[in-house]
Amino acid sequence: MTALERAQAAAYPAGEYVGQQGFMRAGEIRTLAHQARVGPGVSVLDLCCGVAGPGRMITAESGCQYLGVDHSASALATAQERAGNLPCRFGQAHLPPLPDGPFEVVFLLETMLAFADKEALVGEVARVLERGGRFAFTVEEGRPLTGQERARMPAADTVWPIELAELTGVLREAGLTAIWRQEHSSAHHAIATELLRCYRADSPQIAGQIGVQATADLITAHRLWSEWLGSGRVRKFAMVAEKQ
Repeated sequence: MTALERAQAAAYPAGEYVGQQGFMRAGEIRTLAHQARVGPGVSVLDLCCGVAGPGRMITAESGCQYLGVDHSASALATAQERAGNLPCRFGQAHLPPLPDGPFEVVFLLETMLAFADKEALVGEVARVLERGGRFAFTVEEGRPLTGQERARMPAADTVWPIELAELTGVLREAGLTAIWRQEHSSAHHAIATELLRCYRADSPQIAGQIGVQATADLITAHRLWSEWLGSGRVRKFAMVAEKQ
């Protein structure tokens, strides 16, 4: 386990770290998968899967037919290696467009934030879902960042929160109806705060792995997420929307 992974794992309660950066706990991912009716044989497309920690857990526990897609070849290589004998498939792509379906479930965990054009993204999700299919995702809810906030946040070109009313409209225009929603703001504030503490404590070792500037950016980003989730500037939700 790398220095970065050790710091991430230390931030989570026992059994809740899924081997991937983010604020979602294993139990929250299981609940989202359950609400999306993931089960044996269900076809699942996992967008921006990274090293597929959540995807591998869901596949192992549900017996679904899993396809994880990401733009990073190195992340996908790690995902494939860690999947071992699990029946997981992986593909490299820059999204959107999405792989042709139909799929019963599309997952997007912790990365809707990175898509500035959410209409294009959600439209593609709706296209590849079968009728009655479910879009299971997490979303950072709030007003667009101000110029001052964008100046403070590293990689601000991947930070695009959206207000719930606007998101509901985007889903509706694509033929999707929200059927379940659960707020995780308090829990994710706690994880962000603990990650910040762990990153600071292990910063020399992490810097030796990813570099001094990348480590400084990681700490700055998590300090801002801790502030924003704690103050209500941003709220965090898990949601499921169904294709009509």
